[in-house]
Amino acid sequence: MGVKVGVLGAAGRMGATVCDAVDSDNELELVARVDLDDSLDQLVESHAEVVVDFTTPDAVKDNIKFCLENGIHAVVGTTGISEGDLKDVAGWAAAGDANAFIAPNFAIGAVLMMRFASEAAPYFDNAEIIERHHENKLDAPSGTALRTASLMNESRGKSWSQLAKGSESLAGSRGGESDGVRIHSVRVPGSVAHQEVIFGTLGETLTIRHDSLDRSSFMPGVVLAVKKVGSLDGLVVGLENLLDL
Repeated sequence: MGVKVGVLGAAGRMGATVCDAVDSDNELELVARVDLDDSLDQLVESHAEVVVDFTTPDAVKDNIKFCLENGIHAVVGTTGISEGDLKDVAGWAAAGDANAFIAPNFAIGAVLMMRFASEAAPYFDNAEIIERHHENKLDAPSGTALRTASLMNESRGKSWSQLAKGSESLAGSRGGESDGVRIHSVRVPGSVAHQEVIFGTLGETLTIRHDSLDRSSFMPGVVLAVKKVGSLDGLVVGLENLLDL
């Protein structure tokens, strides 16, 4: 049989889609479906080698710790993980034999959108991000938006031009700010995952947009991570690290 896989958050929409993707791949074997009220011990009892986590921001850190301390590789799509949490995860991974892979977005197109945005960042004076997700997404802004802003700032290597002046007649109208990049979050039914990065400079704008129209768009990236996590070293963040870009 193939790699033995457990799925955390298996009853959710993303978790259920992951279970179907694992079931459909002849190199993988789904051995555990675990939801929020189930015991994580099922992962050990089923001899899972890799666990995929699509749960909630308040549960994911403990889930990762359990997996790594029990020698199970972790592939994590749950967002809302802080920089401090990442340091803890890196320590747990370094102390044991299991690796952790975390991605704010598993869609190949989203990874390319982030790459293109980072390449464009040095050439424009200002940039703003508009991200839209379904109404049940628990964190805002999205992990993809925060990751995009971080990559743009790393690539730019200098401050953005002064943000537009003026007051907000409605608090929050200008969104949040990540080191000079404004981020606006939209939560409406009918959405899956959508993001625009809008750049502006003298006399021109550039818009880079990605839309996930169905949760199946994330599955090639998830399956790739499940197959590669065992060959990684400790903690790795970002699907771009598994692609030949």
